[in-house]
Amino acid sequence: MVQGAPWKPAPENTLESLRHAFSMFDGVEFDIRLTADGQLIVHHDRTVSVPEEHLRGHPKWMEEWALDDLTGLGFLSFDAFLDDPAVLKAWRDEGSMGCIEIKRPHPKSAVGGGFLGRTHHNKHIAKVMRLANQALNERGIPRDNTVFYAFHRGMPASAHLSATDRPWAALIPYIPPYGNRTSQRLQVLPKFLTTSFARLVKQHRAQGSAMLPCAIEYFQSSTKHLPVGRHVGLEGNALERLTAAREGMPTYVWPTKPHIEHRLLRAGMSALTDHADPSLTWLPSGHARWRKPGLQPLLEEEWSRLEHATEANHLTVVREFESSVPLWSDCDDARRRTLVNEWTRRWKWRSSVEDTLERFSGETPPASAPRMIGHRGSGKTPRPVLHP
Repeated sequence: MVQGAPWKPAPENTLESLRHAFSMFDGVEFDIRLTADGQLIVHHDRTVSVPEEHLRGHPKWMEEWALDDLTGLGFLSFDAFLDDPAVLKAWRDEGSMGCIEIKRPHPKSAVGGGFLGRTHHNKHIAKVMRLANQALNERGIPRDNTVFYAFHRGMPASAHLSATDRPWAALIPYIPPYGNRTSQRLQVLPKFLTTSFARLVKQHRAQGSAMLPCAIEYFQSSTKHLPVGRHVGLEGNALERLTAAREGMPTYVWPTKPHIEHRLLRAGMSALTDHADPSLTWLPSGHARWRKPGLQPLLEEEWSRLEHATEANHLTVVREFESSVPLWSDCDDARRRTLVNEWTRRWKWRSSVEDTLERFSGETPPASAPRMIGHRGSGKTPRPVLHP
């Protein structure tokens, strides 16, 4: 980056983008798909996101391309991503989180299984999960700092078929792998309107989900009253209802906006953000930004000091904490116990303090601890994603 030039994110789901998010936040979220030759590629869209001239003579759907053809255009293979030293250091050795969204192919693609091929869809997601799980195991990526999820109704069946022991969840309401943004939102709307936050939690618990992926619409003032039932929120009685419904279930909210980020974290939830500009240190809500609440967790007294910082002096406070507050991996037993005690009381976690401390005794913070996660690495970027 040129000195003094505005920061610009690297294209989404690229190695540069993912590395940046690992260095800046508690972890990353990214998308994987299965190639025609049975390999995994890091890519969001169901069509190959390059200028049209590079698509002539090639199949329409991503899953009909071979891995070498995709990496030749500049896309990142899952294996190459995992083998990057900076990625391994953050994800394997330092407790960073990896949220892996598995994408289903378009039903009309060669491997799409049609619109009604539920068994085929389940097997496809299971195969992707199994391949990814094997690659993660081979590199020693810890179980508890990874989660698989997908917009896939058969996620419980796919998880069972894959035989993975890693955390997983379905994305609800379900967005189908076809149609444009408008038609997809129209299909999702009835489910959103009939699914209160409390009902959403119950559905995920009934399925066996390890965490709760949750749309920002449940907390925005313009949409939070739409679902049938009592709404939840980030302050007052609405926050109390939210905390009571979750009982500490790890909750990841997307796509988080800077003006709501601080309150989400203080409500005990994790934030998937598209805003990875290092110069964003003061939030529109009037709070200093703390970018690693999971890996470098603050005690309540430290949060209080951060919340009382002003725009004029916040960088002094942030830099002091960055240099003095220990990482979760470096916390002594007393600090860990104090942190977990505060979290358990504040957010009504189901697990006891002792059970949480025993399970998360290594580098990985507790699953229910709030985190900042870089969405698609350093954020969603315009189409086409790459210009080879």
